[in-house]
Amino acid sequence: MDKNIQVFLNKISLFSAIIATLVLFSILIHPPETCFPYFSPHNPLKFPSSTCEFHHHPRPFSTLEKKNRRLWSTSAWLNKVNSFFIVFMDAKKHNSVIPSTTILSNSSKSLCLLAGAGQEVMALQQIGVSDVTAIDLVDSPPLVSRADPYYLPFFDDAFDFAFSAQFDIVLFPTRFVAEMERTVRIGGFCLLLVEECTNKEVRDIAQLFKRGILVGANNLTFSGSKKTRIVMRITNVRSY
Repeated sequence: MDKNIQVFLNKISLFSAIIATLVLFSILIHPPETCFPYFSPHNPLKFPSSTCEFHHHPRPFSTLEKKNRRLWSTSAWLNKVNSFFIVFMDAKKHNSVIPSTTILSNSSKSLCLLAGAGQEVMALQQIGVSDVTAIDLVDSPPLVSRADPYYLPFFDDAFDFAFSAQFDIVLFPTRFVAEMERTVRIGGFCLLLVEECTNKEVRDIAQLFKRGILVGANNLTFSGSKKTRIVMRITNVRSY
């Protein structure tokens, strides 16, 4: 009896192996359309993300230009650009901080520090400032390049105007300010946009500058938040 059972089991195993071989052979000859890597000269996906890549509907390839076009058309982006636009227009035309002095002009070589995605760059370009360099720890092409704000890769006195709206979050404010004013020529301006602060706090920030003097500060509303704008003018040779 045991021998007959063993023979029967052996037959079942052989039959199962034959069936499995036939199924595998069939899959290799006729692969399923939705669960096999799809390659073709016209398919932009050279490396499928899984073995179940779509055969008839591969994921569309999105260029940087298309991504930026979508980002730059959002209401959040446009609102932020408009807020920067107002700040820069005031510095360029009305000069409510120092009425008799031009802080910013179309010909100003401008530097934006910790510029994020680049809304401030776009705002400067919209008011006619064409020579704008913007940096952050992470690049955001084509508006912002990657660089260390504590060790700026620029020559001394390379810019007429430097701006930052992120001074509140910098880890080393003294070093940040030193690099900022190092790159601005004598007679140029540094503009900081910070959380609304008292006169004493404004003076404390101004004292971080070794080459600049405080020429004005005023409070304003920026993108729905209370801010203080601090303007420093570079007036003497570096002493460090």
